Amino acid sequence: MSAPIRIGTRGSALALAQTGQIADRVRRASGGEVEIVTVTTEGDTSRASLSSLGGTGVFASALREALLAGECDLVVHSLKDLPTAPAEGLRIGAVPKRADARDALIARDGLTLATLPEGARVGTGSPRRVAQLRSVRPDLVLSDIRGNIDTRLGFVHGGSLDAVVLAAAGLGRLGRLDAATELFELSAHPSAPGQGALAIEVRERVPAALAGVLQGLEHASTRLAATAERAVLARLEAGCAAPVGATALIDSDLLLLTATVYSIDGSRSLSASHGLVLEGPPAARIELATELGHRAADELLEAGAAELAPLR
Repeated sequence: MSAPIRIGTRGSALALAQTGQIADRVRRASGGEVEIVTVTTEGDTSRASLSSLGGTGVFASALREALLAGECDLVVHSLKDLPTAPAEGLRIGAVPKRADARDALIARDGLTLATLPEGARVGTGSPRRVAQLRSVRPDLVLSDIRGNIDTRLGFVHGGSLDAVVLAAAGLGRLGRLDAATELFELSAHPSAPGQGALAIEVRERVPAALAGVLQGLEHASTRLAATAERAVLARLEAGCAAPVGATALIDSDLLLLTATVYSIDGSRSLSASHGLVLEGPPAARIELATELGHRAADELLEAGAAELAPLR
């Protein structure tokens, strides 16, 4: 009897829900047993803001250490939380199909961003979301919040905040999307690079049977779009807590990307939009997606992005 495939994950309700979905697919594809291994990360134990923790890697490092130590065979990350720099000895083995990449407003009394009263109290732990909210509604009183989705929704239901902003994908994976009172369109509110997508990280060398399972999890279009978005962050040398939004989409063989850098007070922003035709085998297309992200980032840097916002 073969050993079970061990899947590492954070212990939050959202992480367990999305890992459970991946575990079901791994179980069906492999025909074998699957074991979920819960790993505690720095981001789970610290109550400090993500920006003060550095953002990049606070949820990923412990998972990666467990993977390298052989405590699990693969780990499931929210792609937006994964550092853009490669980890020695590891690779992203699969990027499943992306869920909704948009941000969601959850407000009392069914309110929207436009109808929130002047001076309304809105919670978010994301500098990007802070900048975007301030750019549209500078009158809002913004609170830096942490905690799982239920905790954050509780701030609204308990009356301490008028609204919070969360990822629509997370709400959807927990069956809580009905709590959203507004979904922000990506054209006006680009979300974090990779938001809505998962990353299945593995050691560089995996058994042939596991490689076959990973191939079944892979969604090529999602990987290409996320690669372009994350290449913007990498070129900017920015972390996942930086006030940067990016949206890539594929139309036939055309990959389109728009990236925006915000000042923290929301008063200014810089955007760059580029596109290219995807050609060649999968590896060549990944290179093209990376090139597209670098091209957008270079334009932003030339326009003064590094002076506009704290990118590290």
